[in-house]
Amino acid sequence: MGSLSDGLRHFLTSVTGWLDSAGVPYMVAGSFASTLHGRPRSTQDVDIVIDPTLSQLQAFIAAVPADRAYIDEQTATEALHARDMFNVIDMESGWKADLIIRKARPFSIRELERRVLADWDGLKVYVASPEDVVLTKLEWSRMSGGSERQLADVAGILEALGDDLDFDYIEEWLDELRVRDEWKRVRGE
Repeated sequence: MGSLSDGLRHFLTSVTGWLDSAGVPYMVAGSFASTLHGRPRSTQDVDIVIDPTLSQLQAFIAAVPADRAYIDEQTATEALHARDMFNVIDMESGWKADLIIRKARPFSIRELERRVLADWDGLKVYVASPEDVVLTKLEWSRMSGGSERQLADVAGILEALGDDLDFDYIEEWLDELRVRDEWKRVRGE
């Protein structure tokens, strides 16, 4: 991926620092992860999958300075219990992080275990593995009725990484995630 803007760099450094200080496992996912592993795509928010305990979540919320970023404690706590998502909004730059509570299903547990530490223009962050980004993008395409944008993100990763991808791992999850048709489509089969 190209260079980070100063605002995004500052925001990501802050959010990942707050997560680290609270001991919250995290990984950047979504369009930022597919951009890092594949081809660039613009987006206005950063998807970050997190897996906190209640006490870790409370420590994270306490670490976020009220004069720097907006976070709603009640919404965050409800998101943890519902395994949903909540936001942190940077009041200086306007960047938003969608903090997504890791799903309880086997794939999501494995996905977080496989996260990789990446160097993103000098910023060290945990990111979903390229194979897991492929699988989640295929799933988003299926759930949204065949989103071309999601499939284009997958094509970008395939183009950038080719044989460096673990195709056996991808194959292992296609049927469980019900994305075999999307996989065939993006590969032109």
